[in-house]
Amino acid sequence: MGIVANQSIKNVIITCLGFGIGAVNTLFLFTKFLEEEYYGLVSYLFSASNIIWPLMAFGVHNTVVKFYSSYSDKKEQNRFMTIMLILPMCVAIIIGAIGTVFYEHVLSYFEEDNTIVQPYVWTIYVLAIALSYFEIFFAWAKVKLKSVFGNILKELFVRTCLMVLLFLVYLEVITVVQFIYAIVFVYIARLCIMAIYVYRLLNFSFSFSLPSNFANVFKYSLLILLAGSVATLLIDLDKTMIERYLPIEYVAKYGICAYIASVIIIPSRSMHQITYPLTAKFINEKNFEQLRVLYKKSSLNLFAISGLLFVLIICNVNQLFELIPDEYELFIRVVVLIGIAKLFDNVLGNNNSILFNSDYYRLILYIGIAMAIIAFVLNWLLIPVYGVVGAAIATSVAVFCYNATKVFLVNIKFEMQPFSKKTFLIVIMIITFVFGFYFWDFNFHPIVNIGLKSILIGIGYISILYFLRVSDDINNTIKKIPRGA
Repeated sequence: MGIVANQSIKNVIITCLGFGIGAVNTLFLFTKFLEEEYYGLVSYLFSASNIIWPLMAFGVHNTVVKFYSSYSDKKEQNRFMTIMLILPMCVAIIIGAIGTVFYEHVLSYFEEDNTIVQPYVWTIYVLAIALSYFEIFFAWAKVKLKSVFGNILKELFVRTCLMVLLFLVYLEVITVVQFIYAIVFVYIARLCIMAIYVYRLLNFSFSFSLPSNFANVFKYSLLILLAGSVATLLIDLDKTMIERYLPIEYVAKYGICAYIASVIIIPSRSMHQITYPLTAKFINEKNFEQLRVLYKKSSLNLFAISGLLFVLIICNVNQLFELIPDEYELFIRVVVLIGIAKLFDNVLGNNNSILFNSDYYRLILYIGIAMAIIAFVLNWLLIPVYGVVGAAIATSVAVFCYNATKVFLVNIKFEMQPFSKKTFLIVIMIITFVFGFYFWDFNFHPIVNIGLKSILIGIGYISILYFLRVSDDINNTIKKIPRGA
């Protein structure tokens, strides 16, 4: 767990900084520097491209992690990597050709409502390509257990550039239209930087012949493509369907609440950069004892840390919205529902890594398709009735069913599960702190109020974790702090 702890700590710091900058952008700069409809437009373009990019990636970003460590011959590695670059390119060309033929039909989708989207539809395709190839090259770095630089580009680079661009809009150096085009350029630039870094890291050379196990590689990529697309669909389907039933500014309003709740995924995003390739390694080596240890530890540590974030968010969200323009109202039920869904994601630990790198990844496809259908139907039924809250209900129900099924599957196939008595102890802690701190505030400025409550909650929560010895890893980290380690 040494390398996991080392890079996870670095990635947590990077991700926290990224989410901090993202929070400033999402809650303050976007809301003050852009009109509601343009903020909604940008949110919609991001959500739509997030749904499409897994299709273009063709599951390659997961395939690289699963199969790379199984090659011992450099020539086979180069053949494998070359195919991993070509497959997404072919898919992107096919999608682009289809989009060109039906482009007028796509534009007509926005004729009645939200016509503001029409001039920028093409950017969804470009953003999807940039996102897909970035994730592919990031996966190349992960297999070498070098996730920090890629994480900087993923979490810090884009958000920092967005902040600069938003200030340029505010200073009237660029227009809103130029701002949207500049966002596309930023994503392309990030891709190019990552490609150069990985090329130097791997000393890769093209080899235009198929690897010996190409059939297995292609089959895995195809199934992971579908499974990964389903997982992404569960995350961003709600925002794209809100655009269909409500004015586009509600995409921004929902997006703000969802972003606040999504802070809870910081620990898992950081740790998964390194646990994913380690899980693949343990499975390839059939080292199931180490896999079981990693599963338990990743679940417990992620749940403990994300639980603190959940408490901080719920207890401070009312004060936070006092700092945001009045037109962006708080939907507390959206924050709670999405927050619980993200919390459940953390409880799973490296569950996804286990399934995607095992022989049972095919089952995830069928489960995921069923969950995507459930999510679509629930959004279709609930958004017209309950608005953005209906979207949150649909997403949280679909995510809960999806995650519960995955936990059950790993338990059946590998005879291991992530829960323990300490898991339920953390649940009790979270509930106690939420009800203990949500209903009162200091009579100070919202920023001071948030700071004081956060300090009290943080000290109390971490102290209980430490004295009850909920996690040895967390206790060891705390013990090192006074020594400056």
